[in-house]
Amino acid sequence: MADSSEWQCVRRGKGRARKAKLPQSEKQQTHECLDRERDKYRITEAINELRCEDFWPEWKEILSGCLRETVGGTVETSDCFMECVCYGLGNFSSCVSARYQLAMLLLLLDALQIPVCQCSLYDPVFTVSEYETLRELGFTVLTENEEGKRAVCRPTLFYLMHCGKALYNNLLWKNWSPKILPKVFLIGNSFLGIQERTLQRELESDYRYLSHITTVCEETCLPSSQRFLDVFNDTALIRFLPHKLHKLPEPIWDEPSEPQYEHCPDLEIIQRAREPK
Repeated sequence: MADSSEWQCVRRGKGRARKAKLPQSEKQQTHECLDRERDKYRITEAINELRCEDFWPEWKEILSGCLRETVGGTVETSDCFMECVCYGLGNFSSCVSARYQLAMLLLLLDALQIPVCQCSLYDPVFTVSEYETLRELGFTVLTENEEGKRAVCRPTLFYLMHCGKALYNNLLWKNWSPKILPKVFLIGNSFLGIQERTLQRELESDYRYLSHITTVCEETCLPSSQRFLDVFNDTALIRFLPHKLHKLPEPIWDEPSEPQYEHCPDLEIIQRAREPK
């Protein structure tokens, strides 16, 4: 048996440096930073994938054609789409469809030569990390829920993928004029598709601006592939050409009242909190 004197109790020396531990807040910041870098990498991957899809050149051609003939030639090509607004994108960090839709938005901005900083985004479901990721990508991230009620003063492209009827209806109401609507361009759900899926009496009573405009808007289907059918299905470029808008009776344009949705149980929009009356 070994002599007991050979057994030593090994203890940490008082002078030995312990491994430094990051404070919890710093660890969280590091983790969030890594998450954002991961999300940006995934978005870049999605952009590269979409570039290789056959339908991307078709999207590009359709949008470029829109530039050439926009507003009956009354707007110079270089001045068209001075701004872009995106609502309802969703959680792109966790939802694959939302990530590809964001990637497509970045491709469109590049193709149409719209600076990323001139594109504003908002979705009430964005996480803090997603807000920061979008800012790091160069976007302008809105902090207020506009509910789609944004008035335009120059040609503006609205990117509203798979958004609810109320959002489209609110946007139309806010720009309800035969002089202003031609400055509004939409990439989103086909209005004809919405009309087919919705009872006519519901459209007329709850979404009347959408109901009025469907008969006179210019709608161009945007194609997809089988792989991305769930991401870009039922998507169209929608324009409001002056000569078509004038087909509507003049009284329709008089004093448009703000939409109210108190009696819509399945409202597909997150409304901002109202102050009690």
